[in-house]
Amino acid sequence: MFKILSKESNIFSIPVYLGFLFLLIFIFNILNFNHIEFISETITFIGIALGYFLFNKINLNRQTHLPLFFYTFFVFALYPGNLDIGLSIALLINSFLLLILTNSNEKVRKNSFVIVGVLLAINFIFLPTTWPLLLFVIIHIIATSSKIGLNIFRLFFGITLIAISYLLLSYSFDYRSFNMDYFPFSNFKPQEVWYPLILFLPIVAFLAIAILSHFIHINEKSLENKYKYTFLLTFSAAQLVTIILYMNQNHEYLLLLSLPASIILGRYVTYLPKYWMKEISVWIIIFTLLIYKLGAYFDLAHLIFI
Repeated sequence: MFKILSKESNIFSIPVYLGFLFLLIFIFNILNFNHIEFISETITFIGIALGYFLFNKINLNRQTHLPLFFYTFFVFALYPGNLDIGLSIALLINSFLLLILTNSNEKVRKNSFVIVGVLLAINFIFLPTTWPLLLFVIIHIIATSSKIGLNIFRLFFGITLIAISYLLLSYSFDYRSFNMDYFPFSNFKPQEVWYPLILFLPIVAFLAIAILSHFIHINEKSLENKYKYTFLLTFSAAQLVTIILYMNQNHEYLLLLSLPASIILGRYVTYLPKYWMKEISVWIIIFTLLIYKLGAYFDLAHLIFI
């Protein structure tokens, strides 16, 4: 399996993976009678499709099939059959943010911070729990920009444009009360039930080892790889804050981490020293995701003594 997935992918691979993903979701959800919301699902799949293109943009996995394959199974395992419109918008906007911020043309990145601000504001309106992304973008500007003050001004200018438009629109429709959902930490609920999340333990272990391995061998990495990996980890940390604070039993929030997790795992498996290690790791990750998918629909707790 690893030999097949380690081959270089191309632009024509993406429709194949998308088709395979749609087929998996369609077959599995024959048993699921959830009501499908056309608008939110269309937005969701556009965001997912953009995610496939981002693997080549970030380019941390030698453009192999492995991260695409992992991403397909992550989305399949975490996608519940339908998504709230807020999370659908978040997935789409995350893809656009990564597309802009990973652009190799520095001039394009600098001139796009107004658009980034607009996207962050729209994201916040539809899903207020995504506020940590603003901190991520500010950190990114401070770490990479020579004109920090100007770019932060551009960012908040974009946010202000959407905020004023939203407030004027709300006022015109006679919505004049403040919704506390837009206040950070207002809906914080600690995780109470750990099943079926506990089924993810093998993948959590792989991710922890992968990140640790990166820092152990960081002096062997190129400057470009260090920057890209740090960017990916910072983005993942912002998503993790949202997940820890607000996920509770809405496990589909984990979709926000599907793309960075696929890149990190794909990179780690690729650089394992022995072929048998690579092969076993691929199968463990895939089987873990499939077991989680089954565990989300059927009670497997008594089978694994939880």
